[in-house]
Amino acid sequence: QVQLVESGGGLVQAGGSLRLSCAASGRTFSSYAMGWFRSAPGKNREFVAAISWNGGSITYADSVKGRFTITRDNAKNTVYLQMNSLKPEDTAVYYCAAGPFFTATPVHYDYWGQGTQVTVSS
Repeated sequence: QVQLVESGGGLVQAGGSLRLSCAASGRTFSSYAMGWFRSAPGKNREFVAAISWNGGSITYADSVKGRFTITRDNAKNTVYLQMNSLKPEDTAVYYCAAGPFFTATPVHYDYWGQGTQVTVSS
């Protein structure tokens, strides 16, 4: 069992930056792939970024490539999402997720956090 808690969301102007954190409980964190997803009003949950258990593989959605960076610290049981050059269309609730496979497909993630709101003003 893994419990995930996101933090770091907030209100930022376009062009600004935020760093999201996702703290995981449990001793098996390092064995899980981790992903970030987001949900905006009226839209389906969207893949943002994923990182393999050891950080050796990383992938991003095209919409955030070059602006967002996913990292993890297995010693701290934490995964991060550094978001730079934020745009109003990045406004959403951001969720972290843990699962056995390195994938962009949300159905393959077993554990989800409660989400953190990110709002980007124009």
